[in-house]
Amino acid sequence: YPVLFLLDGKFHFHHASGIVDFLSTQSIIPEMIVVAVVNTDRNKDFTPTKLSQRPQSGGADKFMDFFDKEVFPYLEKNYRTSNYRVLMGHSLGGTFATYALLQRPKLFSSYISVSPYLMYDNNLLIRETLEKLKTDYKNKINFYMTVGNEPNYFETLDFFAQSVKTASPKGFNFSYVKRMDDNHGSSPHLSIYNGLLFIYDDWKLSDEVFAEGIKAIDKHYKSISKTYGSNIVAPEAVINLLGYKYLAEENFENAIEVFKENVKRYPESANVYDSLGEAYEKSGDIKKARENYAKAVNLSKKTHQ
Repeated sequence: YPVLFLLDGKFHFHHASGIVDFLSTQSIIPEMIVVAVVNTDRNKDFTPTKLSQRPQSGGADKFMDFFDKEVFPYLEKNYRTSNYRVLMGHSLGGTFATYALLQRPKLFSSYISVSPYLMYDNNLLIRETLEKLKTDYKNKINFYMTVGNEPNYFETLDFFAQSVKTASPKGFNFSYVKRMDDNHGSSPHLSIYNGLLFIYDDWKLSDEVFAEGIKAIDKHYKSISKTYGSNIVAPEAVINLLGYKYLAEENFENAIEVFKENVKRYPESANVYDSLGEAYEKSGDIKKARENYAKAVNLSKKTHQ
């Protein structure tokens, strides 16, 4: 699974995990592991340089080491993670996200930077943008940046956006959105929602591909596997939806074929047998319908589906 890392995780885990759950069940984004990183000292962890007026500041490089040497290895050992990592940061967390992009672009695959405080240390990151942005990112990077109705941020973030536009690095997918109906505190929720849509804009099946059938669907997921660095297969729910499309058209032969393929791919799911049973029932084959309904019931009792 890809991983979404939330800075200030104590505040963002509940609503962000809900967004991931909703979008993934709609097959708009993949299922993801959501990791809430609780920061005990934001001024230390998120800031790239030490300032006299912030005695604990300047720990961003050590914080990147923490991810690289402790968090990532722990997750890889204990969970089924892919190497596709998304970092979300708000305010000073957005400062850190931008700093990580410029200093260690291979650390994360994509970024959601919400109201990043790029004015830090006399616009340090703005001054470094043109110098540190690579001309070519071989592994595509997405950077989604937003700001609420915060006029004090506009000049700096506008300049950053213009710098990205001037550099025009290959493989760098950038979006900058001003959310004028939001303020500094309210902007993270929809920024995470829309940021995930931006990052996974190629994930959802188009109506045209879906209409072409199972082979086209498999081709789509094979294609995005290359982008996200893991073997991605057509989800059970997507195949099931195709079967019900044929069923609604009373194309019973194709519906049964698709549902049987789902049984083959997901034999431990009660739902695939239930759907196949329904197709047989509507086609008039009551005997096979009963057989598959019985399998669905037995599996459901075992797995509590």
